[in-house]
Amino acid sequence: MFIQTESTPNPATLKFLPGQTVLELGTADFPSAEAAAKSPLASRIFAAGGVAGVFFGADFVTVTKAESVDWQHIKPQILGAIMEHYQSGAAAIDGEASGGGHAEHTGEDGDIVRQIKELLDTRVRPAVAQDGGDITFHGFDRGVVYLHMQGACAGCPSSTLTLKMGIENLLRHYIPEVLEVRPVAA
Repeated sequence: MFIQTESTPNPATLKFLPGQTVLELGTADFPSAEAAAKSPLASRIFAAGGVAGVFFGADFVTVTKAESVDWQHIKPQILGAIMEHYQSGAAAIDGEASGGGHAEHTGEDGDIVRQIKELLDTRVRPAVAQDGGDITFHGFDRGVVYLHMQGACAGCPSSTLTLKMGIENLLRHYIPEVLEVRPVAA
């Protein structure tokens, strides 16, 4: 098994491509070892040490390192943990229950929210997945779109620029009711 690695715009995060499906549907975010309890793969990665977060996409695993460690010290252990997991034949997540969807929105802005989600799914999320992350809709209130950033996007130095110059401009161009985009914490 050959696992490719790619850098991301976030220097604390690497993208690992095992060449196999990681999740059949959606994404999964594990911001701590405790949150990874339901995932044999994420638990193995956290057990490697020096890991601050793990994120799964369809065909990739994004790992964020702790600030105090260097990639050269933990990358071999992470590669070993991913390889060991795939050799075990276990699922990435017990019960394969993955999230990664948009938050539900009810109310009079339903048509606007549907347009926002469609633009996020067709234009934004595929590009962000290339960088090892995901952005999901969290809410819409009085012209402000609230988005949740995960994986390599969470804590990335260029995330504010991505939100303001990229996503906000895109949404405002297609949906005049959108005035601003803001990030939200998990």
